Amino acid sequence: MGNPVATLPSYDFLDADNPFDRLLQIGAESPLSWVPSLGGYLLTGYDNVLAALKSDKMRAANATQRFDQLSEAEQAALRPLRMSIDMWMGHVTAEGHHRFQKLLKRYFTPSSVNDLRPRVRELTGELLDAVAGRGRMEVVSELAYPLPANIIAEMFGMPVADRELLRAWSKQVGAVFQNADVERLTASQVGVLEMQDYLREIVADRRVRPREDLISMFTAAEREGLVNEDEIVANCVLLLFAGHETTMNVIARGLHVLMANPDQLALLKSRPELMRSAVEEVLRHAGPVGSVVREVIEPVTVCGYDLAPGAHVFLAVYSANHDPAVFPDPLRFDITRKNNRHLGFGMGTYYCLGASLARVESDECFRSLLSRFPDVRPASGAEAALRATVMGQRIDTLPVEF
Repeated sequence: MGNPVATLPSYDFLDADNPFDRLLQIGAESPLSWVPSLGGYLLTGYDNVLAALKSDKMRAANATQRFDQLSEAEQAALRPLRMSIDMWMGHVTAEGHHRFQKLLKRYFTPSSVNDLRPRVRELTGELLDAVAGRGRMEVVSELAYPLPANIIAEMFGMPVADRELLRAWSKQVGAVFQNADVERLTASQVGVLEMQDYLREIVADRRVRPREDLISMFTAAEREGLVNEDEIVANCVLLLFAGHETTMNVIARGLHVLMANPDQLALLKSRPELMRSAVEEVLRHAGPVGSVVREVIEPVTVCGYDLAPGAHVFLAVYSANHDPAVFPDPLRFDITRKNNRHLGFGMGTYYCLGASLARVESDECFRSLLSRFPDVRPASGAEAALRATVMGQRIDTLPVEF
């Protein structure tokens, strides 16, 4: 038996200017701690986080569990949103998650993802063409967002004229992944239901006129009895959001950290063969994920402490990716780093299925950008707008000039 959890140290992030520095400080003091503002345990250290990611005694926490804290009237009003989210892969049982994984692996094969490289390169070129004459651009809105958003929209067969809808819907859906209030969750529900109605029309079309796209793969699986329409549209909402959000942050954060380390940026421009290594170092050093949440489903001992079913454990991915026992000089951004076994895309059952696509998009985007605008630099008189919480970090705006 482990130790009673009552003896755990307690920390909080309410007064932390930089929650990521705070993660590293806490990890140096205790691998497992209690964080009142999160209502859960915080687990740090590479080996500890890796073991938890692989554990069959934990599952991905359902984003709707906090709905239980709302009033009965509020829960009733948000029931359609909750019903949809409860069908998302990662929120269903382990068996249900494996079912969706097997389906998506039919589409996200290594060869099919690599086949997207020419299109990613072409689209990146078009986006750079649009700003070339100005000598400046806002990276998030003019490159980092539209590149993966258009790629995932094409994978779903969305008409070009409809793709601006995705931007508005994504802003609404994003509230589900944050500690949002009822007003924002209500707006999120509107967006989710609109997306589902839109997707149902595409699903109906693909049943009679299948194409080489993701929804056609789902309708083929529907004919096999492996998935139903409600599951298709619910998970397509998730994929449309997740399919561009992560890559957007990798591109924006990646360029930001490269410009903040001019020696590494110069090295990358002189040795473009280091690009894949550079993308991995971006994911380790400045990846968008700070922590992921797991729910204990069977009694488990973590770092010598017994945790009961229902407990929430925040796995500090950022801490794991900066563990000096695994990554020498972990705070240094080094695009030549060897054996970069970061956990930026998770590990185990819930490993990110879109990891290979995000890598391809980031790789091709950086190659084109640095080739086209080798003198890219932060715009004078303007600053990047960064946001960080214990759950993740992102850049809202990144003005550059060239």
